[in-house]
Amino acid sequence: MLDSLSRPGGPLKVAVPRGALLEEVLGLLDRIGIDTAGVRSDSRSLVFDGGEVILVTMRPYDVPTYVEAGAADLGITGKDVLLEQEDRRVFELLDLKVGLCRMVLATRRGDTGPSEHQRRLGMMRIATKYPRIAEQYFEGRGRQVEVVEVKGSIELAPLVGLADGIVDLVATGRTLVENDLEEREQIVTCTARLVANQVSYRLRSDEIASLTSRLREAAG
Repeated sequence: MLDSLSRPGGPLKVAVPRGALLEEVLGLLDRIGIDTAGVRSDSRSLVFDGGEVILVTMRPYDVPTYVEAGAADLGITGKDVLLEQEDRRVFELLDLKVGLCRMVLATRRGDTGPSEHQRRLGMMRIATKYPRIAEQYFEGRGRQVEVVEVKGSIELAPLVGLADGIVDLVATGRTLVENDLEEREQIVTCTARLVANQVSYRLRSDEIASLTSRLREAAG
């Protein structure tokens, strides 16, 4: 199997996201006949034989990098990742309709609303893991913000005074509630997307079109 990773004309290599998206993505792959047993096992391997494809597991944020470079022919990651890395040269082929989340602006519960806060102070400080998305959102609305990039527990930022609010991805909103935060504005909804390497898309168009069609049907 390792030889097939670099052999031209071998099985398509598909980058699969570890983390919150994994189970739903594997469910889709199961429905089109891809063998996901290895990924579901306790193996510490990162590369698995899926039958007709090779499954390569990685952090969602790394998927566009591997696909752009041709280290994977196809990849699955969240729309949030693609928006934040919009300069990556990959083709977005399909909305897989799983992993539904929303990107939101949130502040401490009971705090003044963002518009009122900006009217009084002139500028909000926003903590986020998604600086590009945040900057484009506020710029598009003519609102001045200072964006502070945070990698860890972003909910902490408003609680200790690092920021007036956060821009983050939420599913149920439970984490916001548990940290005494509340959603103020919805920025964009995000789901898992199938992306392709540009060269692979041209050279292996029939294989990629077939796999995309089957995933479209499985996604319903």
